[in-house]
Amino acid sequence: MLLLILYYRPDPFVLEFMQRLAALVPRPRLNLIRFHGILAPNAKLRSEIIPGGKKSKSNVSDTADDAPPFPASVRISWVRLLKRVFDIDIEHCPQCDGKMKIIAAILESSVITKILDHLGLSSRAPPKAPAQIFDPFGPT
Repeated sequence: MLLLILYYRPDPFVLEFMQRLAALVPRPRLNLIRFHGILAPNAKLRSEIIPGGKKSKSNVSDTADDAPPFPASVRISWVRLLKRVFDIDIEHCPQCDGKMKIIAAILESSVITKILDHLGLSSRAPPKAPAQIFDPFGPT
């Protein structure tokens, strides 16, 4: 009976390559874009270049107001998300290019079924097709 024991001794070049490669992988949740110069976060002229930047208060009545400014909305409306992701523009009519307005969001399945039945559309999902058998050696 022959017992063969192999030890893996990696090539030093391979280890060095793996170390250099691992050093290039960024840490999780690390901002990879760095801005320098006038686009840096604390640049003095940044507010004059970036749209929606900090506005300087030039009016005396504005400086007397002690109310804190409201923060800008971080969330994007679902209308804009639909436009961005699916290229669906629900704000403009596709026939006359007029402005459309959302008047309701129907979430109850019974109401949706009644509306689809009234319009003559199927209110049931299409049936699932049976699984197809793939025979790589069969006739094509």
